[in-house]
Amino acid sequence: MNKQLSNCSAVFQPRPIRSTNSKRTAVIVGVIVPLVVVSLLVLAAYWFVRRKKRARAAEDELFGIDAKPYIFTYAELRSATGDFNSSNKLGEGGFGAVYKGTLSDGRLVAVKQLSVASHHGKNQFITEIATISAVQHRNLVKLYGCCLDGEKRLLVYEYLENKSLDQALFGESNLKLNWAQRFEICLGVAKGLAYLHEESRLRIVHRDVKASNILLDSDLNPKISDFGLAKLYDDKKTHISTRVAGTIGYLAPEYAMRGHLTEKVDVFGFGVVALEIVSGRSNSDASLEKEKVYLLEWAWQLHENNQDVELVDKRLSEFNAEEVKRVIRIALLCTQTAPAHRPTMSRVLAMLTGDIEVGTAISKPTYLADWTFDDSSFMTSNASEASRVGFSSSSKSTITTLAQNSPLTNVTLSMSDDEESRLS
Repeated sequence: MNKQLSNCSAVFQPRPIRSTNSKRTAVIVGVIVPLVVVSLLVLAAYWFVRRKKRARAAEDELFGIDAKPYIFTYAELRSATGDFNSSNKLGEGGFGAVYKGTLSDGRLVAVKQLSVASHHGKNQFITEIATISAVQHRNLVKLYGCCLDGEKRLLVYEYLENKSLDQALFGESNLKLNWAQRFEICLGVAKGLAYLHEESRLRIVHRDVKASNILLDSDLNPKISDFGLAKLYDDKKTHISTRVAGTIGYLAPEYAMRGHLTEKVDVFGFGVVALEIVSGRSNSDASLEKEKVYLLEWAWQLHENNQDVELVDKRLSEFNAEEVKRVIRIALLCTQTAPAHRPTMSRVLAMLTGDIEVGTAISKPTYLADWTFDDSSFMTSNASEASRVGFSSSSKSTITTLAQNSPLTNVTLSMSDDEESRLS
C-alpha cells in the first residue's frame, strides 16, 4: 500500500525541466520583442527624417522661384507610369524619355524623366521649372509639377491626346487635318509665341520651334511644348551669344552661324512650321524631286512664278486660297535673312487675322539667292556622326552640318563675307 502511494506521489510531482524552459522562453520573448519594436521605430524615424530632408532639399532647390510647382514623390510617378513601363513611353526628348501616366486622382499626365546620361544638369532643370511655372497660356503646355528625389529629376506635364503636329502632318497619325483646322493651328502657335516674347512677365525665347514641339489637345488646339531649350533675357539685352541648340531646318542663319539669339530666331522657326502646315510635308525630304527637296527653296520658286497654291497639301480637297496665300507670304517674311526684316510675332498674328496687310514686296533671302548647296557628298558621309557646326576662317565662310536623323546628312553652304556681315 505504501509502495503504491509512493508511486502515485512520484507521478504527480512537478517537472522542473519544463518549467525552466518556459521561463527561459518568456525571458527571450520579453527581451527580443521590445528590441524589434524599438528597431522598427528607429527605422521609421530614420525614414521619416530622411524624407523630410529630401523634401527640404527640394524646397531649397526651388527657393527663389516665384511660382513654385507641385512636388511629386518619385513613388507617385513610378506608380503612375507603371514603373516607367516601355508600353507607356511616348518618346525621347532632349532631357530624356517621356512617359504617359495616370495620377491617383485620375488625371492623365506626361512625365519627362531627366536622363542620367544627359549633359543637362541641375541648373538647367531648375531653370525649366521656373520658366514654365511663370507662364500660363492656353497655347502653352501646362506644367503640373516636378520631382526632385536624390539624383532623379522629373517634370510632370498635362497629357495631350493628339500628340505632336509633325505626326499629324507627315507621321503615322490617323488625324486628317482640313484647312480650317490647319489655319487655326497656325493662329494658336502664333498666339503662344507672341505671349512668350511680348506678353509674359518673363521674356522668353523658345529656341527650338518646330512641328514636333507643338502638341495638339482633344480639340486640336495647339500647345507649344519643350521649354528645355528656352532662354530668358532681360530688356537690356538685344541678343545673347550662346551655344547653338536647335534643330536643323528650323535654325535661323544668324543663330546657326554666330549664336546670336533673339525672339526673331523663333519667328524664323514659325515661318518654316507654317510652310509645313500648308504643304503637309517636312522642311526637307530627299525622296522628292530635286527642286522640291528643300521646302523653303521650293516655296520661293512657286512664289516667284505666282504659283503659291501649288504648295498646298494634295490631300486637301478644299481650302481657302486667299488664306493659303496669306500664310505663305507671312512664312516667307518670317524666314528673311536679316532678323530686322522679320516681323514680330504680334505682327504675324495681326497679319494672319487680316488686321493688317501682309504686303507684296518680299525679297528672296540671300541664303537662297547667293549661297550654294552642295549635296554631292552626303551619300558617302558617315551617317552615325553626330550633329555639328563648323566655321571656316577663309575668304568664304562655310557651314558644314551633319544632321543625324535627317535626310540631308551633309549640306555645305557657302556665302561671301559681305553676305555674312548682314547677319550680324
